[in-house]
Amino acid sequence: MPGTNLTRDEARERARILTVDGYDIALDLTSTGPTFASETTVRFSCAEPGASTFIDLIAPSVTAITLNGVALDPAKAYADSRIRLDDLAAENELRVVAACAYMNTGEGLHRFVDPVDGSTYLYTQFEVADARRVFANFEQPDLKGTFTFTITAPADWEVIGNAPTPTPVPAPGHDGASLWRFAPTPRISTYITALVAGHYHAVRDTYTAADGTEVPLGVFCRRSLAEYLDADHIFAVTRQGFDYFLEQFDFPYPFAKYDQLFVPEYNAGAMENAGCVTILEDYVFRSKVTDASYEVRAETILHELAHMWFGDLVTMQWWDDLWLNESFATYASILCQAEVTRWKHAWATFGNRMKTWAYRQDQLPSTHPIFADIRDLEDVEVNFDGITYAKGASVLKQLVAYVGADHFMAGVRTYFKRHAWGNTTLADLLTALEETSGRDLSAWSDEWLRTAGINTVRPEITVDADGTITSFAVLQEAPEAWPTIRTHRMAIGFYHRTPQGLARSHRVELDVSGPRTEVAELVGRARPDVVLLNDDDLTYCKIRLDPHSLAVVTEAIGEFVEPLPRALCWAAAWDMTRDAEMAARDYLTLVLSGIGEEKDINIVGSLHRQLTSALELYADPAWRPTGLARLAEAALGHLRAAAPGSDHQLAWARCLAGVAVTDDQIALLKGLLAGTETIDGLAVDTDLRWTLLRRLVAVGAADRPEIDAERARDDTAAGARHAAACLAARPTREAKDEAWASVVESDALPNATQASVIGGFVQTDQRELLAGFTDRYFAAITEVWENRTNEIAQQIVLGLYPSIQVSQDTLDRTDAWLADAAPPPALRRLVVESRDGVARALRAQRKDSASA
Repeated sequence: MPGTNLTRDEARERARILTVDGYDIALDLTSTGPTFASETTVRFSCAEPGASTFIDLIAPSVTAITLNGVALDPAKAYADSRIRLDDLAAENELRVVAACAYMNTGEGLHRFVDPVDGSTYLYTQFEVADARRVFANFEQPDLKGTFTFTITAPADWEVIGNAPTPTPVPAPGHDGASLWRFAPTPRISTYITALVAGHYHAVRDTYTAADGTEVPLGVFCRRSLAEYLDADHIFAVTRQGFDYFLEQFDFPYPFAKYDQLFVPEYNAGAMENAGCVTILEDYVFRSKVTDASYEVRAETILHELAHMWFGDLVTMQWWDDLWLNESFATYASILCQAEVTRWKHAWATFGNRMKTWAYRQDQLPSTHPIFADIRDLEDVEVNFDGITYAKGASVLKQLVAYVGADHFMAGVRTYFKRHAWGNTTLADLLTALEETSGRDLSAWSDEWLRTAGINTVRPEITVDADGTITSFAVLQEAPEAWPTIRTHRMAIGFYHRTPQGLARSHRVELDVSGPRTEVAELVGRARPDVVLLNDDDLTYCKIRLDPHSLAVVTEAIGEFVEPLPRALCWAAAWDMTRDAEMAARDYLTLVLSGIGEEKDINIVGSLHRQLTSALELYADPAWRPTGLARLAEAALGHLRAAAPGSDHQLAWARCLAGVAVTDDQIALLKGLLAGTETIDGLAVDTDLRWTLLRRLVAVGAADRPEIDAERARDDTAAGARHAAACLAARPTREAKDEAWASVVESDALPNATQASVIGGFVQTDQRELLAGFTDRYFAAITEVWENRTNEIAQQIVLGLYPSIQVSQDTLDRTDAWLADAAPPPALRRLVVESRDGVARALRAQRKDSASA
């Protein structure tokens, strides 16, 4: 039985015989019960009259099915999330009436009631294949159609979709309800259709293009968040994106309007619904955040806007080419940020944040080529990863360096014009790029898109007694499992310490290929203080520093004049630590020596997270308390020394709240929370208060009374989630049992609350208390995978894996489960990835112990 799965072969066969004209979809959202009424009429043609196929639907009940005027028995025709359609005509009309379910998982049509004022909020999330939870459809990207929505909803709601919102009229037979009849959409895929409805607060504006074309803009959020909505800043970034993309793509904006809706309990960062982008409402900042958060939000806004062309106008044929959507949108958003917004250092942030994600993903046993082999929907559900987004964007950057920026963008323009409103494969994009660049990209594609794994490059340098370079070579390695040695377009930078700082004194750009590449032009030069491979971050690879450069970087990483080389060195040091080439204690020394000079707050935040992970997972357990104490002491020092009210001050306050352990440090957290202690310029606002309290709870310095008191201060949905996390963080068996039961043994928790409980449950300094849950984890996850929706199941499988139990016993228990349970491929992949993290941590701990 296929269940909710769909194979690539089934999709190909369905696309071979069907062409969809359009859908008329009527939804009645006035019900406050568990379901809503859904009626779908779809018109489609069949190239082989008399053939059979199926249409997709996930619904608690189906009351009527009519195919070409003939009523079908729902009890016979509807089974296993499919409606069977036999004896098709050349032209067909199908009508399906169903009761579909409101969801609390962030999939399908999600319903949320705001505890602040009782207002109701709905939004859809359809990627990968959840439009079928709302209306019957052919749920695959290449069966595009037009979509005409008619919505019945309470009269005081906002109703937003892909087309401009029409003027509502009274709904027949519904007191206090209105009817919204939307215009048909262009031909788009099912997964980018959207509906958002409820008591949303709206701010509207207009973008005017250089040619005078006007695009209506909207920004929406919950009413209880309206006071925090900085719509002007959001519109400003959006306009910058429109200006840039319209010029670069040379193709008009494809849709009639552009709305951005910040929605509650969202699983992703955002979703590129055509003209109706949904975004995680955490980007409406109700407390002070650092500029890193504004930078990430801007990248998200630009990423989704780029999708309007790459993904929505031109869409992949099947999920094998998901990277065509995500990699391009990521590359385009970072490029736009760096060139036209105030975040000129965006590529440094990309290198430190997103590329480290890609490097981590690409070293897992489950790594895959950018062009992935997606056999079915279950494969793609776990494929929204660092390969698809960050590695793909890195490889596009490498391609730009290879063919030239002008040729690359010319190829993109050709691609849009040639395939507008259609579906494409990798070959279609490469053909356009080959035409505009004059280069044969087949070898490049084979090396970079169709093979997995990451190369490591190292400098091999010899010098004479005077410090003159006598030989210079770049050595390239590949992992045994993925042995491809690639050609890299790479720059090599020489950096010298000057009165102004570590500055580049020489740069050479070349192609590095094969296991060894001699660089003759660097012979005869004086050895610099730092040799930096992949300077300017042109290619995708792991870099290593030679011993001389590493010593200088350890002492003076904060002296780099430019942010990008400094970010590359930070990333190299972190990667060496993860690969057990640098001891965790040495990484601590390097970070603490230079983080005080780091001006990029995004990188400061990344370093805090990486350093904490290094100490908690990669440090010798016997030395770990010493390392954590050093970090906590440094955090307190930087907190007190930071400029009052600065981003760095807030970042160090959060860092200290994560690692405080001594009586004095805990007393300071208590005092800041109570208001008896102050630090000049530090605003202990709502979100920081929860951060402080969660640490106090985790170490046993606060309990339910303090949680209840804070919950009363913050009587919001966010407050409820913070409170749930704090309750789960209490260091008692009773608290852990309660949290476990709420997540694993019940499906009542909404997606966002479940994530908070899992985050509170797993506390690294509660390893002994949590050790007893390892067996319970392996006993539960098969049933969880079978009975929960994909998003909820992934949260549980990944979030509750015993990652902090770094031991051979954890590996052995995992191996035994993998052997005995025979899990489906997607579940196996998630568990194997988690196991790899424990194996990596064990290797790193041995390295750290040996360096003592």
